[in-house]
Amino acid sequence: MNMNEVIARINALAKKAKTVGLTPEELTERDKLRRIYIDSVKANLVGQLDNTYIIGPDGKKKKLEHKE
Repeated sequence: MNMNEVIARINALAKKAKTVGLTPEELTERDKLRRIYIDSVKANLVGQLDNTYIIGPDGKKKKLEHKE
């Protein structure tokens, strides 16, 4: 399932939740899909930050470091 399908299904479940409500199985599916989406967003952000450099006043590039 690609991310567009995940988002479309999350939106469909959200619309159904507002109108008629969700079954316990649909609630579980919604939670799993939300977790997939959140994990994807986090992974994309980490990937961007791993390739980000700060250029200092002296013109030198410094790679961002991970903070724990």
